[in-house]
Amino acid sequence: MHVPNKAQFYEAMLRDDLSSFIQRTFATVDPGAQYLHNWHVDLIAEYLKACTDREIKRLIINIPPRYLKSIAVSVAWPAWILGHTPSSTFLASSYSDKLALKHSVDCRLVVQSAWYRKVFPQIQLVRDQNEKSKFVTTARGHRIATSTGGTATGEGGIF
Repeated sequence: MHVPNKAQFYEAMLRDDLSSFIQRTFATVDPGAQYLHNWHVDLIAEYLKACTDREIKRLIINIPPRYLKSIAVSVAWPAWILGHTPSSTFLASSYSDKLALKHSVDCRLVVQSAWYRKVFPQIQLVRDQNEKSKFVTTARGHRIATSTGGTATGEGGIF
């Protein structure tokens, strides 16, 4: 009988629990900041999981700035979905090109991190399509960043 050690248990928790994954993502993209967990992060994760399972098809999250909306929705969630289904496609838009690129770079930072590769060892990014605005997995999944003034013609995403 195999008994998982603490590291294996933690990796399984990150793989299965989006709220925990959001917390770990926060530590990766903003390592100097203190994470203060609150019930709203669990609720955001629950609703995003319902979107993943297609139980919710439209979701608007209205909470004040600095409450982890962007990290949860634009950074952690695409990385988590790609970890489970590397062929998933994302088209993430923001009001500004600069912010859209920041979220894309942060998501790519997570996907390329050592802890993420332990949690999701099957995902790899292709070398010739690993840019700030778009990165692609070897399974042809991708995350594309655009803004309201940008273009996404000919591109697409499911989430």
